[in-house]
Amino acid sequence: MKNYKEFLNDNNPRVELEIEGFGKILLELFEETAPITVNNFLSLVDKKFYDGLTFHRIIKGFMIQGGDPMGNGMGGSDKEIKGEFRSNGVKNDLAHEKGVISMARAQNPNSASSQFFIMHEAAPYLDGSYAAFGATIEGFDVIDKVASVDTDMYDAPKKKVTIKSIKRVR
Repeated sequence: MKNYKEFLNDNNPRVELEIEGFGKILLELFEETAPITVNNFLSLVDKKFYDGLTFHRIIKGFMIQGGDPMGNGMGGSDKEIKGEFRSNGVKNDLAHEKGVISMARAQNPNSASSQFFIMHEAAPYLDGSYAAFGATIEGFDVIDKVASVDTDMYDAPKKKVTIKSIKRVR
């Protein structure tokens, strides 16, 4: 598996994710690594699908997860996509390290939709089983702040953590 810095490229799209009360995260997306995933994510960004949704699952030392219109981990957009990772027959060498963005899914490898997660710390056991598709360029401090919120026994934040907006910046 490779460090995300090996994937950085001036031609890659970038998005700015603003979390209400926490700040902004700049993400670079790796189309060559996961083209279906990146195109799906950007399509949802362009429709403002994520604006106003929450980070519904937060596990300090692991990841922060959002993008569910139901806000409970059970929802998604109207489209499911192919899982772009090794155990699903797709070459994807991007390691799940701090700051990497990846698609959440159910047990079915082709069930990713709109939910995504950003790694708070490295989790190499996810490599090859989830579609990592980009990385944080700026805003690691924001990820740390979100990961530190109080959560309940189901890893749900006790106070809403809202995505103010996600928009393309390149």
